[in-house]
Amino acid sequence: MRKWLILGGSMSVTALADQASKQWILANLGVYESAQPLPALAPFFQLTRSSNTGAAFGILPMAGDVFLVIALLIIAGLLWYFREAPADGRLAPIAIGLVIGGAAGNVLDRLQHGHVIDFIHYQIPNLISNVSNLADHAIVFGVLLVIAESLWRDYRERRSQTADADASGDN
Repeated sequence: MRKWLILGGSMSVTALADQASKQWILANLGVYESAQPLPALAPFFQLTRSSNTGAAFGILPMAGDVFLVIALLIIAGLLWYFREAPADGRLAPIAIGLVIGGAAGNVLDRLQHGHVIDFIHYQIPNLISNVSNLADHAIVFGVLLVIAESLWRDYRERRSQTADADASGDN
């Protein structure tokens, strides 16, 4: 039960923070308008309101409905997976909550606006420019946490097996 409460909290906080940040952007910036919350970091970091009808980085802009369905399938798949996940996973409820909450935030955008609202603008002049949102960052961070916990679990299991083998060899 505890893991489900943590999952629900992580999911809710992520989706709410994402939607609140997007509402603030909609209320305070026009399309393609930028603001520098930390002038010392401009032009490397700023807020720039934009929209994205496709996938990450604007890939396949005409496939917005497909990405809506994919996001819903991913949410369902993660909930199914989470049901089967080990109860002792410490990061899994938070990590999966971040991914689901982020996906839900972007799904809500597609349903409300027909596109995803992006505004976190990172750029390295003459090299790369990317505009994303809190949901995107939550998804990436959540996936990294799932991978980290999986690697940590594998490491602990190998260590335990080695210790067991050493202990049985000493007898």
